[in-house]
Amino acid sequence: MSATLLALEARAEVFTALRRDIHQHPEMGFQEFRTSDLVAERLQRWGYEVTRGLGGTGVVGQLKRGSGNRKLGLRADMDALPIQETTGLPHASCHAGMMHACGHDGHTAMLLAAAEHLATSATFDGTLNLIFQPAEESLGGARKMMEDGLFDRFPCNAIFAMHNMPGFRPGQMLLREGATMASSENILVNIVGKGGHGAMPHLSADPLVAGAAIVMALQTIVSRNVAPLQMAVITVGSFQSGEANNVIPQNATLKLSVRALDRGVRDLLRKRIVEVIELQAQSYGVAAQVEFLQGYPVLVNSPVETALAREVAVALVGVDNVVLQTDPLTASEDFAYMLDEVPGSYLFIGNGDASNGGHGACMVHNPNYDFEDRNIPVGAAFWVALTERFLA
Repeated sequence: MSATLLALEARAEVFTALRRDIHQHPEMGFQEFRTSDLVAERLQRWGYEVTRGLGGTGVVGQLKRGSGNRKLGLRADMDALPIQETTGLPHASCHAGMMHACGHDGHTAMLLAAAEHLATSATFDGTLNLIFQPAEESLGGARKMMEDGLFDRFPCNAIFAMHNMPGFRPGQMLLREGATMASSENILVNIVGKGGHGAMPHLSADPLVAGAAIVMALQTIVSRNVAPLQMAVITVGSFQSGEANNVIPQNATLKLSVRALDRGVRDLLRKRIVEVIELQAQSYGVAAQVEFLQGYPVLVNSPVETALAREVAVALVGVDNVVLQTDPLTASEDFAYMLDEVPGSYLFIGNGDASNGGHGACMVHNPNYDFEDRNIPVGAAFWVALTERFLA
């Protein structure tokens, strides 16, 4: 075990308590006031130059050492989810209908533990930018921070982030070069017809029937327009129309979730979805309006930075505890916006599997989930080692 990891293990109880405090007081996207106060206070205490307000509740802590010109960015997310916690743990959420069901409390604690060690014990030459981001969950906090000048004010030569991964042993590390997480599109479709009496359908233009045809037609895009070796998903998760059995409604609404692991496939899906919806609607004598809501691009890890992260992970936990090229995920992550602008890598740390059970083995976005506290010193040690390597 490295000296850094031993030192962080010795401080583990402090940051476990901090993580559980954040868990107990979850905050939704762009409302992370208490959490950002806590983060800013700790960073200032350890000597970081702290900037607040990017992305509303975002916090950036900057630490400069020596005369090196290289600049490194490390990012953690802070927001919770609108889920009622059912863990029954002593540190369970004290806010009804809100919990840290994705481990952002743990991501924040890992980066804070690293921040303390980097400020007090580490050796590096250059500029370290610690980015604590709000609103990762579907609200695009990464893009908001960038729109507020994140990389203009805090330029980075590379940027990294880490997420916990249920289904793998605690402390196990997973990396991947290339497309790693899917793009996402949230699409709202409003179909406008002509309502009327159910007994006289010929006097109406039925948006419900048109919507049913659109749902079925959309399923042919993946099977007939996307190459068989490419990944794509089109899900109609909501179809709402009408209330009475003898009334043809005036409107129907569809809500779509669309994902791809290739930027070209993403563009193809967007084009074909609009064409299919508009032409199907036209064939049924109704109108359709297609609105693209908040979506995330494909998350693509750059080769050089991923290779460096692999070397650091292997040196820290051993090759037997590192998955060098893990499978891509069809979930999405707004860190993709940052990787579109700055080279870097997004990696994973195991949160628990069937062998150790417990809440850590539960999948994220589940009311019974909890972050595995044993990951805090390991994740922090990875950030310290990566910083010392990158800013050598």
